[in-house]
Amino acid sequence: MSQGTGRVEGKTALVTGAASGIGRGCAIGLAREGATVIVADVDLEGARETCGAIQAQGGVARTQALDVADEAAWAGAIDGQRREGAGLHILVNNAALCIRASVLEMSLEAWRRQASVNLDGVFLGVRAALPLMAESGGGSIVNISSVAGLKGIAGLSGYCATKGGVRLFTKAVALECAQARNGVRVNSVHPGSIETPIWVKMGNAGEMPKIGANSVGHIMDEIRTVAAEATPLGFSGAPEDVAEAVLYLCSQAARFVTGAELVVDGGVYAG
Repeated sequence: MSQGTGRVEGKTALVTGAASGIGRGCAIGLAREGATVIVADVDLEGARETCGAIQAQGGVARTQALDVADEAAWAGAIDGQRREGAGLHILVNNAALCIRASVLEMSLEAWRRQASVNLDGVFLGVRAALPLMAESGGGSIVNISSVAGLKGIAGLSGYCATKGGVRLFTKAVALECAQARNGVRVNSVHPGSIETPIWVKMGNAGEMPKIGANSVGHIMDEIRTVAAEATPLGFSGAPEDVAEAVLYLCSQAARFVTGAELVVDGGVYAG
């Protein structure tokens, strides 16, 4: 694969929510740097597109149907990987959904949907993958939180609650792994305004609205403008910006980094 330097050469990585956005960026970045990537998502069509992009550049990837909120689905995915004998060295828990609503307008169902994917999904993934990662000689777990897991944002109380939970869950598991001396490091990444489909979905109960590509493009243009105005650096980020942070945490360069939170937000949290 072109332009890589082999930062994760010979490793096997599983990336959730890899059909689009940050997950796709992480999957492509890890493959470019030498990893074999399991592209996991409920959106199999999008996952196949991610795999196609990786394979077109000479990388190695396969799709994995995975609902991160389903305990049995996690068990099946990890058991299948164990049977293949390829091990697992990297887990990127990225799958998430965001529903914009005030606390008075948010239904219990919407609250629980966000918690089941954003928080339960991270817990289930870590719990399922840790034994195989330890058997594989250790590795790196990166949980994608958000700047919304570090500060409150009006209208996103459910999302903030789950992403804040991911932050502290990460730190606790990092200490458990350190005590166990299992060679697994656990860190969180906190993106700010990154240009991904989640922005279009958040106003539609976390689902992509049934509108044409032109309408989606128009919405993204508006979001891009608002994000740029709210970001100290003056522009919104791209999935590749987050992928670079993930690559660092998964590489040998971060061998002494665990329980940390890496903020990738253009300066939002600094203010």
